[in-house]
Amino acid sequence: MISELSTMFSRLIGTLAVILTVSAFIGGSDLISRIFKTEKKWIYSVIMGLVGGIFGIYGNISGFDLNGAVISVRDIGPMLAGFSGGPLGGVIAGLIAGVHRLTMGGITAQACVVATCCIGLICGFISYKWHKHIIKPYFALLISALMEVFHLCIVLVMVKPFETAFDIVKQIAIPFIIVNALGFMMMIAIITYTEKQKNLTLEKSRMQSELEVANVIQHSLLPQLNERYPGCEGLDVSASMEAAKEVGGDFYDVFFVDPTHIAFVIGDVSGKGVPAALFMATSKITLQNCIRDIPNLSDAVMMANNALCARNEAEMFVTLWVGVFDTENGDMTFVSAGHNPPVLLHDNNAEFLKVKNGFVLGGMENMKYKSSRISLSSGDTLYLYTDGVTEAEDEKHNLFGDERLLNCFENKSDSTPAEILDGIKKSIDVFINGNDQFDDMTMLCFKWKKD
Repeated sequence: MISELSTMFSRLIGTLAVILTVSAFIGGSDLISRIFKTEKKWIYSVIMGLVGGIFGIYGNISGFDLNGAVISVRDIGPMLAGFSGGPLGGVIAGLIAGVHRLTMGGITAQACVVATCCIGLICGFISYKWHKHIIKPYFALLISALMEVFHLCIVLVMVKPFETAFDIVKQIAIPFIIVNALGFMMMIAIITYTEKQKNLTLEKSRMQSELEVANVIQHSLLPQLNERYPGCEGLDVSASMEAAKEVGGDFYDVFFVDPTHIAFVIGDVSGKGVPAALFMATSKITLQNCIRDIPNLSDAVMMANNALCARNEAEMFVTLWVGVFDTENGDMTFVSAGHNPPVLLHDNNAEFLKVKNGFVLGGMENMKYKSSRISLSSGDTLYLYTDGVTEAEDEKHNLFGDERLLNCFENKSDSTPAEILDGIKKSIDVFINGNDQFDDMTMLCFKWKKD
């Protein structure tokens, strides 16, 4: 008895393996998704019925004879067609597999035709009613096991004499139910898994395309600075921004507050990706409006902070350095909100500008910010940056650091801002030696030459 069971299991499983392989191929291709796009659902049902019928025929051919009964995994075809194509698909697959079984003859031929057609129809109605449930492995296993029990019951009812039918059912029940039930469950799991993977791939591709567009839009929000600033002959400005992801949270801005004052802004939003980019756009616009509307820079930054706090459900924040430069006398009033100190290059000597750092923007309402003032001489260069510059890492996780940054300004008094930024970028690239960039890297540099 054990030997017979082992033989039945091995033959049924061998056939099942081929069907599962084909199912994996179909699920992994775009055949089903292409068919599913048709507006005529009945066409999809018919095609799935044909596919299920072919599986059923293969099950018949690969089955084995036991006292006039063909033992196979034929029912998996109609069950799959019913699951995928509804009642119509299930009936078509059941008829195809059943008629083919009828041509093979045998004592259970007519019973198998009835059972196979009914199984396809029942699975179709179950899928139509509870499609979201049947894709769950345990539900598919339960339904398919019940269908095979139903099949055996049809054999007991229709096959005569009853003793012969009972003897056949007694011998095949265990392998017949187990292999068909597990096979159907595995088939559903394979098809749904591959379909999900394809959908994830398509969604990832769509998101990648949208992020590329977002990257273009984000850069369009930033002023393009690579030459003398329009409207101010004595000002040479350059800037660059490289996001660690497709979009980032760093930003810079340069704009006229009035005909004789220009604002320079650089900021770094907490986090990465789309949320940081959205908060970055809000921060940039909010700060620009406040600086233009409020003459006192400290008050303008405070108002910008309150505005960002008021609609900051995501609890993000931004570090910021902003300076308002007087183009007539070289004076600059500036405020720092938790940001890195700029580098001032004066008479070929580079040093970090001393700042009174205030609290980050967006962190807490009604924070007060202190402003400072410096006077730039003709030929002075001011370099602003985000922490992605000094925190760039090599393969051993060593940081680029402040000292290496200052070394980049040696003998650079006669260099243009664009040349300085290019030199710093090259120094960082050499230092990290191909290591991945984990933070946004933004730089803004300007040089003032008094007429």
